[in-house]
Amino acid sequence: MSNTTWTRHHILSLADFTTAEYDTVLQTAASFQEVLSRRTKKVPTLQGQVVANLFFEPSTRTRSSFELAAKRLSADTLNFASATSSITKGETILDTAKTYLAMGTDIMVIRHREAGVPVAIAQEMDRLGVKVSVLNAGDGQHEHPSQALLDLFTICTLLDPDLPRVELLKEKKIAIVGDILHSRVARSNIWSLTASGAHVHLAAPPTLLPKLFLDYANDKPGKLFLHWELEPALQDADFVMTLRLQKERMSAHLLPSLREYHQMFGMTHSRLQLCQPGVKVLHPGPVNRGVEISSEVMDDPEFSLIQSQVTSGVAVRMALLYLLGSGKA
Repeated sequence: MSNTTWTRHHILSLADFTTAEYDTVLQTAASFQEVLSRRTKKVPTLQGQVVANLFFEPSTRTRSSFELAAKRLSADTLNFASATSSITKGETILDTAKTYLAMGTDIMVIRHREAGVPVAIAQEMDRLGVKVSVLNAGDGQHEHPSQALLDLFTICTLLDPDLPRVELLKEKKIAIVGDILHSRVARSNIWSLTASGAHVHLAAPPTLLPKLFLDYANDKPGKLFLHWELEPALQDADFVMTLRLQKERMSAHLLPSLREYHQMFGMTHSRLQLCQPGVKVLHPGPVNRGVEISSEVMDDPEFSLIQSQVTSGVAVRMALLYLLGSGKA
């Protein structure tokens, strides 16, 4: 594990993460990945602590991997689902969080369809003077820190399995393609990848990629580029991240049709010929097969890192829970 002392009490955004913090997460995750390769995959690191997964919107990968990560660290877990909770009876989100606080929760993992909810809960915990940590598991169109960190870990362990670190991405070209306007994953990845020194190329139709994204990361070591055509973004790219079209967040008709989108921006084997010979493809999931990416590319182990991302998610989320919870022992 990294020797850097961890001082962050909450993980809400990657906008102010330092290089040392990124490397601490990556190298801590690498140590837990080794644990997960053993026959006995459990360690007593957070024994006696309670991790509450408060998911106010549906999730498969994030929720399951946080729950498994907590159990691998020997923490007790509480799982919340809004459809079967007192939220349906009029209870407020902050009162729900205080209920879990009263049960002895040490770490709250929060996902909500509205931006800012994890921040509001963290501020309330701080106001109450308790030591509960809040981890943002995705809030509206704001950020999804743990997804960007597992993407970073997936890439860096590919480049150096023994010592993953952000300097490996310096000058690398990474294309992010898809519904960037509505993507919290894209926002968090912009922060982490540009902080690592990568050249990040965003590509999408103009309706899904407004110019305001040029304001992101303008003080980071890396560079950010916008493209409203796919080919310039893919040219000589080392990695390609495709994003799901988030139709549930679209309030207007932003695309003529899914078929036309796939014809213009869908990831296929022929389009990957524009990239570097060893290019790898990532996708945060869930995937709309045949829309943002073809089934042939998705299932091709020569190009696809999608299953590796899911596997990396458990190790990275173990690292995040460990870093937040180790100071509470």
